Amino acid sequence: MLKEFVEFLKQYGVIGLALAVVIGGKVNALVTALVDGIIMPVATFFIPDGNWRTAKSDIGPIHLLPGPVLGAGLDVLIVAILVFLVSKHFLREQKVARK
Repeated sequence: MLKEFVEFLKQYGVIGLALAVVIGGKVNALVTALVDGIIMPVATFFIPDGNWRTAKSDIGPIHLLPGPVLGAGLDVLIVAILVFLVSKHFLREQKVARK
């Protein structure tokens, strides 16, 4: 039973997928720190109130907080660009290796 389980893990690449998830989580933490610690403080210079995290819009009784949304959007954009560049690099290497 244990041998079958190990074969299953190897056949379907479960170990590689698990490692990719762990590394992806750490890359996400790094990008979030980059956005929060470097990019958004620079962007704060251009925001009239100065603090992007507390930026809010009031529409009657509704209080909208666009700061965290903008930070998360920037995180997604940076991660998407990194994934694109890394995958483009590795896929190019595979094409060269096939010839």
